[in-house]
Amino acid sequence: MCLGIPGELVELPDDDTDLALVTVSGVRRKVNLGLLRGEEDLAVGDWVLIHVGFALAKIDEEEADAALRTLRQLGPAYDQELQDFATTDVG
Repeated sequence: MCLGIPGELVELPDDDTDLALVTVSGVRRKVNLGLLRGEEDLAVGDWVLIHVGFALAKIDEEEADAALRTLRQLGPAYDQELQDFATTDVG
């Protein structure tokens, strides 16, 4: 199962790669912001919805918290998605 997971931006790219560092439930990794460039003003501390290594949308913190609470209720499916998130790389 593939889920969209909220992640908080902790570091924006300082080059042309569009790869930003995010954290999801304590797991840090890079995701591609290319789909949001020019569409959204992004800053450290913003929340994005992530799917298969790409940020798909900017969301607010309240929406991120609600989504994470719901995802945690999925138990093993969420745990697997978080493990996959931690062990894959987009760049």
